Amino acid sequence: MERFFENVTVEASGDGYCVLLDAQPIKTPAKASLDIPTKALAEAIAEEWESQTQKIDPASMPLMQAAATAIDRISTQRQKVIDDIVAYGGTDLVCYRVTYPKSLVVKQSAAWDPVLRWIETRHNVELKITNDISHVGQNSDALQRIAKIVSEQEDMTLAPLYNITALCGSLVIALAVLDGHMSAEEAFEASEIDETHTMEEWGEDAEALERRKNNKNSLIASVRFLELCGVIA
Repeated sequence: MERFFENVTVEASGDGYCVLLDAQPIKTPAKASLDIPTKALAEAIAEEWESQTQKIDPASMPLMQAAATAIDRISTQRQKVIDDIVAYGGTDLVCYRVTYPKSLVVKQSAAWDPVLRWIETRHNVELKITNDISHVGQNSDALQRIAKIVSEQEDMTLAPLYNITALCGSLVIALAVLDGHMSAEEAFEASEIDETHTMEEWGEDAEALERRKNNKNSLIASVRFLELCGVIA
């Protein structure tokens, strides 16, 4: 799509803010109003639009995409999204450990044990760890507590939370990020322990490097979205 506007502005609207292109409020792909909860997020989305050159590239506007997703998809199928996020808690990355090589066992323990201790202390959620590739059933009380935490989040929070959870393969890590306990960089490194070990042992692969780069950028954008919403201090 060609750039069709000259000016990008932000103004108060209702209880939040909106972004305007040539004085016309932006709509979501589903034609809903793009109601943004904080001025900081609205200004950041405005910057994404302002940075577009001759061609508009949606992929270069992750904040806009997250806000539109929250409005168009989360609000219309909220419970399904909550269920999908909570499902990661039943098969969380940090609960599945290797028994060899020893170096990877140590790396997994160093990265994942602290975040498991954190969620137990912070949310009274104790998850089982297994050294087997087969599924380990988590305690229903633990999963119910996780579900309560997720269900209490606003739609604007659920969109990036889902993305962080899916990228990391871990709801535990995602909740630690949401609570400000882990940074985007720390979350990425923790979720990539196995892949990083493989690359260190066998060398780098161009395709894997590109995937890691894209995932990291997406993760950072999701965390920034939460910060701009005021969810993460």
